Amino acid sequence: MEDFLLNNPLLRGMDPAKLQFIMQFASKDKPKNMKDAMPFLLANMNIAKKENICFTTQEIHLIADILSKDLPPEEQAKIKRIMTMLGQ
Repeated sequence: MEDFLLNNPLLRGMDPAKLQFIMQFASKDKPKNMKDAMPFLLANMNIAKKENICFTTQEIHLIADILSKDLPPEEQAKIKRIMTMLGQ
C-alpha cells in the first residue's frame, strides 16, 4: 500500500465501500502517461458510479494523487484539474 495512504486522515471513518474502492484503485498498476491515464481513470470512475459510490472533493483529490503520483509534474497538474472538474 502507498505510504501516503497509510496515515491519511481521510481514510479514518470512511464508508467501507469507498475505502475498499480507493484501496483497490491504489493497488492497481497505473498508467505512466496522460494519454493512458484518462481512459484508466474514467473506467475506474464508471465502476464507482455503477456501485453508487460518490466522492467528496477531498476524496477526488486523493484519487488524483494516487493516479498521478508517478507522472511528470505537468501531467500531474492536468490530472488534478480534470479531477476537480469531475467533482463539481
